[in-house]
Amino acid sequence: SSKREWKPLEDRSCTDIPWLLLFILFCVGMGFICGFSIATGAAARLVSGYDSYGNICGQKNTKLEAIPNSGMDHTQRKYVFFLDPCNLDLINRKIKSVALCVAACPRQELKTLSDVQKFAEMNGSALCSYNLKPSEYTTSSKSSVLCPKLPVPASAPIPFFHRCAPVNISCYAKFAEALITFVSDNSVLHRLISGVMTSKEIILGLCLLSLVLSMILMVIIRYISRVLVWILTILVILGSLGGTGVLWWLYAKQRRSPKETTTPEQLQIAEDNLRALLIYAISATVFTVILFLIMLVMRKRVALTIALFHVAGKVFIHLPLLVFQPFWTFFALVLFWVYWIMTLLFLGTTGSPVQNEQGFVEFKISGPLQYMWWYHVVGLIWISEFILACQQMTVAGAVVTYYFTRDKRNLPFTPILASVNRLIRYHLGTVAKGSFIITLVKIPRMILMYIHSQLKGKENACARCVLKSCICCLWCLEKCLNYLNQNAYTATAINSTNFCTSAKDAFVILVENALRVATINTVGDFMLFLGKVLIVCSTGLAGIMLLNYQQDYTVWVLPLIIVCLFAFLVAHCFLSIYEMVVDVLFLCFAIDTKYNDGSPGREFYMDKVLMEFVENSRKAMKEAGKGGVADARELKPMIK
Repeated sequence: SSKREWKPLEDRSCTDIPWLLLFILFCVGMGFICGFSIATGAAARLVSGYDSYGNICGQKNTKLEAIPNSGMDHTQRKYVFFLDPCNLDLINRKIKSVALCVAACPRQELKTLSDVQKFAEMNGSALCSYNLKPSEYTTSSKSSVLCPKLPVPASAPIPFFHRCAPVNISCYAKFAEALITFVSDNSVLHRLISGVMTSKEIILGLCLLSLVLSMILMVIIRYISRVLVWILTILVILGSLGGTGVLWWLYAKQRRSPKETTTPEQLQIAEDNLRALLIYAISATVFTVILFLIMLVMRKRVALTIALFHVAGKVFIHLPLLVFQPFWTFFALVLFWVYWIMTLLFLGTTGSPVQNEQGFVEFKISGPLQYMWWYHVVGLIWISEFILACQQMTVAGAVVTYYFTRDKRNLPFTPILASVNRLIRYHLGTVAKGSFIITLVKIPRMILMYIHSQLKGKENACARCVLKSCICCLWCLEKCLNYLNQNAYTATAINSTNFCTSAKDAFVILVENALRVATINTVGDFMLFLGKVLIVCSTGLAGIMLLNYQQDYTVWVLPLIIVCLFAFLVAHCFLSIYEMVVDVLFLCFAIDTKYNDGSPGREFYMDKVLMEFVENSRKAMKEAGKGGVADARELKPMIK
């Protein structure tokens, strides 16, 4: 394939049609699962809710054979009420409580059975079992079993789903305690959760700040790409030093602050904050030292990154809609995830009514259809990867069009839309095949991770080591395939070949330019990583200064972690597009230098900045005695 002539943007034809048909057939299967769950009545049971006897709330029901209390008229009872809403079964992912249909949710806490009786008489909403009349709530000996657990927490109906959910967060704190097994002291978890709730306005504001900083950085990348690398380097060093200094200063200040007048609870919170500050300060110091050493080693390769970033900045100037590409991808993913979750909830309530050991009704699917959720899980991975691959192909097609168009005035009116049009007309099969390969690697890794989590503490050291090694190898393979897929999409956008041919061509080009891959691409990704670090450090520093004022009332370790994670995700979402552009430009540059040499009839497509870099490289090689006759050839710039 290395000898085959490349013809950029020519000979368009549909690629990997069988894989497109397979993907369409798979999506039809996903639609069948959704339609089956809705047709079997799961939608009504999910939205309206049902009690423990199989009656759907808010409607008249038919009698189920051998099921007591079934077939009741619940037209006036529209809400599902759980007698013990905080009794959660984490293994089976359900509430271990009797469910009843009621007319209204208790908006205030009911402490005694007398309060429950008054609520039933005033609102016409009986919170005890159907077999017990409201007048018998305080006199019957069965009230302790047939009535809700006291005190009944204040609750409100969940919008659109008609379930009475407790308003107090303590119930959810117990759920978190069961999930987070590494917290031995439950009081610590309660303080962490209270810290999140107390600081929710600050968390929201800091998340918005990270979004604004990411957009500002994208604008800076567009207009000052030449000095961006130096600016990022200096700012990250200053930000790391400043953040480390502030953390040590806050630690010293809080350690010297008097604690005689504080209450025991405030003293415990202050000790937690002091311990967290010490951990943050030490971690920031180690990170700053490592970052400084890495920059010291890579300082001689900054010139390569500047040339590539300058061209990438020009791409964003000519293709401004690239900045908004993460929004459309995120929107498409959210829509699909909402559909997937809704269908999964439908599957949880579909099937035929079956009486369990307690005499209550559960809906279960029998036969081969009970394994539909496996198909549904595979669909989650494949279609999500397909959407992400469509973004990569769209970006690659737009950048390839820009690079291999000699006269930039002849670019399509909207290169992004033109790239989307080519994707839909020619390359959906290629995207489906590439995303399926990633799915084949992800599914075994997820299965091994699930097995590892289920056998945690039970397996021997050898089995644990083998499992972790397999998971790590599959993770590395997935990352390598992701990188190869992205370059295969670029090769497809250039030459309109199928996935396998494009992947082989891209692999040959990358192997032939292994040193350039290790320098230009790696350094470029590292500089974009510095941009992400800058946004996280700036957001984290602002969070430290704001949350420091609440240190006497709340533990702000968890709020700060949430803010920093969100800031990194936002920065990654924006800068990943810039990273894609750099990778696509690198492959185009490698192909350009392989099949063109600057002579008449074989002029370069590359930008003048990259051409100057090639010229300087050839001069350096010639001066070092490594250049030949071809190295001394004068380069001709591309037509403007």
